[in-house]
Amino acid sequence: MPSGRYSDQDVEHYERPRRRTRPRTKERPSYDDAVTGVVVTVDRGRYTLLVEGRTVMAMKARPLGRKGVVVGDRVRVVGDVSGADGSLCRIVEVPERRTVLRRTADDDDPVERIIVANAEQLVIVTALADPDPQPRLIDRALVAAFDAGMQPLLCLTKADLADPETLLSTYRSLGVPWVVTRRGGDLAEVRERLQGRTSVLVGSSGVGKSTLVNALVPDARREVGVVNAVTGRGRHTSTSAYMLALPDSADAGPGWIIDTPGIRSFGLAHVQPEHLIEAFPDLDEMTEDCPRGCTHGDDEPECGLDEALAAGEADADRVASFRRLLAARSEPVY
Repeated sequence: MPSGRYSDQDVEHYERPRRRTRPRTKERPSYDDAVTGVVVTVDRGRYTLLVEGRTVMAMKARPLGRKGVVVGDRVRVVGDVSGADGSLCRIVEVPERRTVLRRTADDDDPVERIIVANAEQLVIVTALADPDPQPRLIDRALVAAFDAGMQPLLCLTKADLADPETLLSTYRSLGVPWVVTRRGGDLAEVRERLQGRTSVLVGSSGVGKSTLVNALVPDARREVGVVNAVTGRGRHTSTSAYMLALPDSADAGPGWIIDTPGIRSFGLAHVQPEHLIEAFPDLDEMTEDCPRGCTHGDDEPECGLDEALAAGEADADRVASFRRLLAARSEPVY
């Protein structure tokens, strides 16, 4: 005799609830009402965007899957883009990027990390003293800029502490433009180089990136730090990349700068030698008859660059500069 808690019916006769009972469809939302915004910072899965001059918060829509969204991305969003407290919209599409600045943790790491997207200029900020310059890190940043199709700019800070000519003499043969700043100095030349384009600032901690940003954008209020007197290294003050609008210039139009956390290494596992040589068009023409797989390095047999040097057709300084950058891929920076 069954008790009141149980039935005498066979449970196998009952249909169990099925998962995914809704029929699947190939139709997808068109997002005709989506608006365009730009990602200015990313914080633990939440994205701060500028949409039609308003600051809005967003999250990534599930259909995007594992597709990354980074600072500088132009995105299409739906939902509440009023910018009111508590409002939230969804990123539903990430259009193709014009440029992508990448780095790896080291030269053996197959995982690429995207720093920013759609930047046109890479500003390599380095102090002339306190902390001392790191030419290898500068070389690696130049390689990343050339590989990404970005225009490099060398920004030397703290010129009141050391003569910039010592470092500049190393990079003249590369044809890399530069600007020099000093504490309390005039930044007119820097502003001229930045206006009308999107620039990303990279460099070690303590070289003055955030100080420079605060001077260029008075209301930026980026935290600044000091250099450790024992280690000679700066303390991380910027913890995430942040995109800021420069004060408008009637001549060159609006510009943007992206401040990034300080870096101590710049892995280049993603950079191929054939891409780097393209940044030197005059030398690239001389490598057309190189053997298959030639990296154009110092120890390569029958390299077209060596033949051009022997014939007096190549500039020795240009070849040496290229090969120094090529060697930077295998010289670690700590």
